[in-house]
Amino acid sequence: MMKWFNKQSRLVQILLLLIPVLNWIIEILVRISAAFEKPTLVHILVAIFVIFIGLPFGWLDLVWVLLFNHLLLCK
Repeated sequence: MMKWFNKQSRLVQILLLLIPVLNWIIEILVRISAAFEKPTLVHILVAIFVIFIGLPFGWLDLVWVLLFNHLLLCK
């Protein structure tokens, strides 16, 4: 899912992160796939964190995508 999200155009990424509930679902899916692809402590902790407090983290990721074209801690 992480690779799929990064392959999308910037406009699609921004739209996916703008819609609140969809934002949370995308965050969970991308973070869990990142934790499975690179099982480091940071990726696992962020995946757990996003499950419980995903909406504010999604807004942070929206800004991060606008600035750097990838999700925070998910390159």
